[in-house]
Amino acid sequence: MEPEDRIVTWEPKLIVSDVDGTFLDSRERVSPELREVVERAGAQGVFFALATGRPPRWIYHVLDQLSICPICVCANGAVLYDSESDRVLRAHTLSPEILRTVVSAVRENLDCGIAVERSGASAFDHPGELFAVTPGYVHAWESDEHGMETEDELLSRPAMKLLLRNDALSANEMYALAAPVIPKDLAHVTFSIDHGLLEVSAPGVNKASGLQDLAELLGVEPSDAIAFGDMPNDVEMLQWAGHGVAMGNAHEALKHVADEITTSNNDAGVAKVLKRWF
Repeated sequence: MEPEDRIVTWEPKLIVSDVDGTFLDSRERVSPELREVVERAGAQGVFFALATGRPPRWIYHVLDQLSICPICVCANGAVLYDSESDRVLRAHTLSPEILRTVVSAVRENLDCGIAVERSGASAFDHPGELFAVTPGYVHAWESDEHGMETEDELLSRPAMKLLLRNDALSANEMYALAAPVIPKDLAHVTFSIDHGLLEVSAPGVNKASGLQDLAELLGVEPSDAIAFGDMPNDVEMLQWAGHGVAMGNAHEALKHVADEITTSNNDAGVAKVLKRWF
């Protein structure tokens, strides 16, 4: 935890928030309290960004509840997306060779279905091109906007994110089996929900790397940023920021690295911290 006097004198120039379990409540709504404090910060010239595991095509449900269109770090840092112009500014992908190598290695330890997220040029590209699954893949959320491909087809094109799914295991259990067999110089593996889904991206790609790209674009230092999150895919982001805040409902791995723990996403935890300044 950081000394109290440091928090009193320091002011953020960049506010970054994870989406699910952090910026949104359990009904997937942005509270009026949070929306208003983000707007006040923007009026004072403070930058705001969302950093999420979601692809660009799933970010507009959140943005529709705000009066601003920020640049978003999507797909756990693999994509830097300008929501105002609907442009992918930067994308980091896994090659077909790496996709095949990762799937082969993981299946030595773990039975899993696979799916991929592809970057595209726009959030409004055909969803079947952007999100593809293999036959028998069990979705972690309701989806009728996906393409169906054979495994050979799925792994034959670059992807910004590979999804590994086993609905009989928790994400923690899957991670314990899969992470040791995926070399860190080959790919980065993490998770953002508790039930049986792992997310694999290019090596060195995480929310912190995406935010570094954004900070350089905005002319902001990491030490000037405050970041909020709730799951293990937020660990690097909280460590990157000048002040990292874990939600009250956060995974223990995140609470361990946070500078501060706020209240839950259902209790406007992000807003409660930001009100110190805005």
